[in-house]
Amino acid sequence: MRAATDPGQAVADAHRREWALVLAATVRVARDLDLAEECVQEAYAAALSAWKGDGIPRNPAAWLTTAAKRRAMDTIRRERTLRSKLPLLVQAAEAADEPALDEPDKQKDGEAVDPEDVVPDERLRLIFTCCHPALAQEAQLALTLRLVCGLPTPDVARALLVSEQTMAARITRAKKKISAARIPYRVPRPAELPDRLAAVLGVLHLLFSAGHTAPSGPTLMRTDLADRALHLARTLRELMPDEPEVRGLLALLLVTDARRATRTGAGGRLLRLEEQDRSLWDRTALAEAHELIVAGLRGGRAGRYLLQAAIASLYAEAPTYEETDWPQIVALYNRLLPLWPSPVVALNRTVPLSMTHGPEVALKQVEALEEDGQLARYQYLPAIKADLLRRLGRTEEATVAYRQALELTDNEAERAFLTTRLTHPKAAPT
Repeated sequence: MRAATDPGQAVADAHRREWALVLAATVRVARDLDLAEECVQEAYAAALSAWKGDGIPRNPAAWLTTAAKRRAMDTIRRERTLRSKLPLLVQAAEAADEPALDEPDKQKDGEAVDPEDVVPDERLRLIFTCCHPALAQEAQLALTLRLVCGLPTPDVARALLVSEQTMAARITRAKKKISAARIPYRVPRPAELPDRLAAVLGVLHLLFSAGHTAPSGPTLMRTDLADRALHLARTLRELMPDEPEVRGLLALLLVTDARRATRTGAGGRLLRLEEQDRSLWDRTALAEAHELIVAGLRGGRAGRYLLQAAIASLYAEAPTYEETDWPQIVALYNRLLPLWPSPVVALNRTVPLSMTHGPEVALKQVEALEEDGQLARYQYLPAIKADLLRRLGRTEEATVAYRQALELTDNEAERAFLTTRLTHPKAAPT
């Protein structure tokens, strides 16, 4: 990627690509999420002015991290100085417990431990830290996606199928609970990692999903987010190589990302799976994913990510879309649903179901999910419903459903695709 020459664009690029890394490094010093976030915001503001005068640094992330850490340390020193001048307002025990700025975390036996020996990536460390069991899993996901992964609050809300107001309130409550409960910002001990694994896997899956299909914006994908999720999944695999679901998640991301180069055509036009040139799929990634899936299935402990990876792999292995093993995909969904009784999974199952039992059967299940209301904000429900209606020749009803999907969609590539469907409602069924 060509480096930006305009300081304003360079700051914007660094905010998009490096926010999570800078925040993660700053929290390690500040040990307070609000303070770290404030210091990082100030660092970006300072960069805009400094880079105009001094030029864009060769390593913007390092410049920003240094600036944010310095602000955090200055703030902490000022607070300590103030408290030293107001001894009556400070409890002696509180002062004694306060760690030095660069003091390493301690094990229970009192020996120092380098955080990099536990979790060797700043962003992954902060994800594990934010996924504290004292927080509800919804709060863990919201807080981590917003602050650590840098997703805007509206995009986090779309990812978790709630309103923007609900999501903003959820993030605020999570931060307040961290402060009130005095949850420490430290790297979890190795023994604590498994208890936080489910939330961490959920974060990485949602982060990748936001990169694979951006919730909003002019392009179908945000490759920076997809690449970040893949890197973190690989790091997690190295950290916890014996965890089946870690292998399953990495396999799922690999097999899904293998189609990256073929998902859009000229002008960024969205290409459906049946339109994509399978000869251009990343065979190295597919082979790596296949090995992970086979090893996981042989182990007999197939969890939700491994089963999703197996489903995605069946789509990828078929010579053509028409030759996809639809019955086997339905069978895998039948195994997945009891493990992960999600309405999104139930909706996704209707696609292969329509290929094995016909669109009428699948439509009835989509309509049942629609009546349930849990997917009221999920644009793919009316989109799938519209396609089923279209295949049944119920053009007017399909048009209504396409319009509903269009109203819920903020990604411009997806909007263009849905608009084309509306413009040509009687096109050949798919």
